[in-house]
Amino acid sequence: MALAWCVVRRSASKFASVCGGQVRSISTVVNRPSLALLKPSPLRPFVSRGFHNSTVVDDHQLSSEQTLLCEIDSEIKSAFQVNDVDDDEDTAPESLPFRIDDDGGETVTLTRDYEGEHIKVVVGMPRTYTTGDPNHGDDHEELKIPLILNVTKKSGLSLEFRCAVSENDIDIDGVFVNHSGDSSKDQLANEGSDFKNVNYDLEMAFYKYLDTRLEKSTLDFLYEYMTEDRQYVLWLKDIEKFLEE
Repeated sequence: MALAWCVVRRSASKFASVCGGQVRSISTVVNRPSLALLKPSPLRPFVSRGFHNSTVVDDHQLSSEQTLLCEIDSEIKSAFQVNDVDDDEDTAPESLPFRIDDDGGETVTLTRDYEGEHIKVVVGMPRTYTTGDPNHGDDHEELKIPLILNVTKKSGLSLEFRCAVSENDIDIDGVFVNHSGDSSKDQLANEGSDFKNVNYDLEMAFYKYLDTRLEKSTLDFLYEYMTEDRQYVLWLKDIEKFLEE
């Protein structure tokens, strides 16, 4: 099951008559009000066993499904919105600039086109890393998500960043150049070099290059999505799929 922003948008058109084009804004996905808030209205009083009664029941059932689908659609939309870290808190969130494909497996893939480049981001499952020096007793565990960002030019030449994203930061572990169609060059590129050996100015230049293609707001979204929100969204999509059968 793919989670794509362009796929999610189709529900808004389908249920515009129910939703009125309004999207409920929420600050987080987990710990949101549960779907128990969507309490069904009391059953209509029994009138007769004739045709008119069956029509009323069918209309009521259709309306309840549309209402539930509308609420699910709103929840999913809000899950794929991001806030610009430079904007005020009252600023309305923006739609995520990437297409997201999430089939519930071990990785989530994001893609977008940016100024003639094709950008692909592969995000792995959260991992616990031990940081600090255990010999001095200042080590601690930190949850991070592994991430590979690939920037491909029209020629086919690509630059690959291998990173680890924490709650408030991103670390570049390696930078590699992939030469399309030349396996020997690819093999050498994949061996790479230790990114920590580059000088400070070059390191900062790499981070700036990365930041223009994967903004801080998107990184914040990815960390929250992979560590907290993902299972909730997949659950909503499963229910949506059932209701659309």
